[in-house]
Amino acid sequence: MTTYYVNSAIGSNQNSGTSEKSAFATLSKVESLTLKAGDSVLLAKGGVFNEQFDIKYSGSASAPIKIGSYGTGDAPVIHSGGDGIHSLYASNIVIENLKISNTGGAAIYGGDVTNWTVRNVEIAKSGMSENAGAVTFRNSKNVTIEDSKISDVKGDGFWIEKVSGVKLLNNTVTSANGSTADAVQVNDSSNVLIKGNHLDQTDASSPKGVIALVRATDAVVEDNTLTGGGFGISAPAGKNVAIRDNDISGFHGYSWSFAVGLGDQGSARDYDISGNHIHDGAWGVAVSGASYTLTNIKVHDNVFDDLTQSALKVDRPASGTFYNNTIESGVNATSLSPAVVDAHTFSVSNNHTVANVETALASTNTKAAAVTDADPAIAAVHDNLKILTDTGAAHHGNLLENDSSDNGTLVLRRFGDESVGKHGLTLTGDYGSIHVDREGNYAYTLDDTKLPDHSGHVSESFSYGVEDGTSHHSDADTLTVFIHMDGLVS
Repeated sequence: MTTYYVNSAIGSNQNSGTSEKSAFATLSKVESLTLKAGDSVLLAKGGVFNEQFDIKYSGSASAPIKIGSYGTGDAPVIHSGGDGIHSLYASNIVIENLKISNTGGAAIYGGDVTNWTVRNVEIAKSGMSENAGAVTFRNSKNVTIEDSKISDVKGDGFWIEKVSGVKLLNNTVTSANGSTADAVQVNDSSNVLIKGNHLDQTDASSPKGVIALVRATDAVVEDNTLTGGGFGISAPAGKNVAIRDNDISGFHGYSWSFAVGLGDQGSARDYDISGNHIHDGAWGVAVSGASYTLTNIKVHDNVFDDLTQSALKVDRPASGTFYNNTIESGVNATSLSPAVVDAHTFSVSNNHTVANVETALASTNTKAAAVTDADPAIAAVHDNLKILTDTGAAHHGNLLENDSSDNGTLVLRRFGDESVGKHGLTLTGDYGSIHVDREGNYAYTLDDTKLPDHSGHVSESFSYGVEDGTSHHSDADTLTVFIHMDGLVS
């Protein structure tokens, strides 16, 4: 197992490359080597590499080939007129702690690859055309992309096609631009998990949508925050798909805009759409397919508010249920075609209307705390702050009031990536600053100078961790701040 060092500023391709003092200068020099299982290629922080990096060799399951960084300073940057990192047929690869920007094609492209992990990679301004996703994998197996950031790219943020075993975890995508661009596009794939991501298409130029999940088998989309776009989640065809516990908002722009839609590109069977907060858009859940079979579509325990259309739309033959949903007053519950009503195949029952949806969210959070399996001794539940007006004062709340522990003690130990000390902690976010203390109290203050110069809605999220005071039991969740700019006053 050999570690190779590459330093674009002081390296030389005449060096051995096996120490920081004898680093190579270029990625092409690394490509001339026969990398073996367990080898690492580390790029010097602060370095800039103006070339495509081709990965030609495979690691093993126990000893993957790693591409990463070393030293201090900013992450090393790869620029390229083609792809940033490109590979065909390689397996057992880890790419981490890099930045890839200003590429002609994809920032990362993998075709017919197996067992890849991409983590903590920042991607910006990739794709000279809309034909490439910033991160593209095709005809592959077991691809995990986590804790990475994609912003201001031309084309889709993620393009995943015919991949068995997909995990997109805790990533951020902001502004995947273009008339055909989605933050996430997953086609004809199986065993898919999309979890904990923050995907925002609010400021994208001509965005299509946020998540397109097409013809998926065995897929879970959960605990994501999705904002903007012409739609939230388009899952038009598939089998055994769960869409749960997401916050979906700001889906505008078209008469058909929806939070969750299915049925217009193939048959859909065994969908569970539950626990979502769907708000600030047109249609809620749209079940529509001109000539496809739509069976066993369950829509339940969701919260709907601020919709210009109905919470549920079913305008083609389909079987399913719509039950135990909470709908804010002023939003139509259902829009069912006469044929669907006459067929009695899509039942509607036990839904309820509330004047203030915040009450419903609190109830939903309490239910989530009761069934969580993260740690039976303690349960942290998702928190939401919804800002409709602003007078310059801080917006207050408590992160722990809807959490629970077996011993009755709760302490906020971590907020963002920082520990919460005895004097609390203050962090600066995308649109404001927030102060928290160990008791879970928080005060969020908007910064008007950071808000986009248009009406609409934006959001940001902060992760946090709680303990029961013993350090033996803990859990974690997220505070999401929703800002309705068209209602703000200064």
